[in-house]
Amino acid sequence: MSYPRISVIAPMYGVEPYIVNFAQSLLSQSYPFIEFIFVNDGTKDRSVELLEELIDSDFPHLKRRIKIVHKANGGLPAARRTGLDHATGEYIYHADSDDWIARDAIEKIAQKIMQTDADIVYFNFFKEYPEKTKPKREREYGTNQQTEYVRNMYNHRSYACVWNKCVRHKLYAEHTIYTPKYGYAEDCYLMSQLVGYSTSIAHLDEYLYHYRKGNPNALTGQQRKKRKREYALNFLDLYEKYKDVPAEQNPVAILFDDIILQAGWYSIFYGLGLFKEYKWLSGAVRKAKMRRGTDVWLPLQLITKLYALFK
Repeated sequence: MSYPRISVIAPMYGVEPYIVNFAQSLLSQSYPFIEFIFVNDGTKDRSVELLEELIDSDFPHLKRRIKIVHKANGGLPAARRTGLDHATGEYIYHADSDDWIARDAIEKIAQKIMQTDADIVYFNFFKEYPEKTKPKREREYGTNQQTEYVRNMYNHRSYACVWNKCVRHKLYAEHTIYTPKYGYAEDCYLMSQLVGYSTSIAHLDEYLYHYRKGNPNALTGQQRKKRKREYALNFLDLYEKYKDVPAEQNPVAILFDDIILQAGWYSIFYGLGLFKEYKWLSGAVRKAKMRRGTDVWLPLQLITKLYALFK
């Protein structure tokens, strides 16, 4: 297999303290076949100016491979989609511009692609806290274990992050890949579809990405109730988009019962009012199968079903 061209997409919003460190780590990559796409999501700080100054001073030789795309602020999922619209590489890799990556990360990903010809290469990463670093190793999944991987991502048994997966561009081109409305859990929403549609996946057992914890502007800093509501709303939307797709063509059918029972429990516990908002939810909860290995403990699944029974 020839050297794959990889498009790296990096949205920017409110990352002035981090953009130089991130861009240096990205633009210093040892692999030569990279297209760099920075998406300015209407940021109000100096992120774009600092990026342009860095490119002019340290990386002028890469200008022909760098795109800076400007758009009105629309949130992280829309920014990733905008970057995808400008990507020409055979593989797509999303990175967050408040993090950083190992200098040889893209080269190692490309080598794994050439060895396996996998639709998706996924890898390990570090969580970077202000006071410590924690390595996070991914589970091994075989080519026929995509549905298990999808279910484990949804239930936080595996990592659903976009930035530890490099995806063949054709998966986006040959399927309708939906973009979530809300930012929280947008990576799981996207990756559930892509992994579900993939025909081959490969684990690269290397720690290649540094995920920064502690950025006050990050989506994970939102209040808990708001996060849970966005999580539930995103996946109820995903359920509605795929519920009529035949199981053999459906990348997320494995999640349907989990989505319904989790949304029901979140509505009860956090007072989200989803049973009133989605008139069909009570009936769907009553029909959903309870099972172990989900984020909702079995007794809580039972409580949710009993609540729906009298709703």
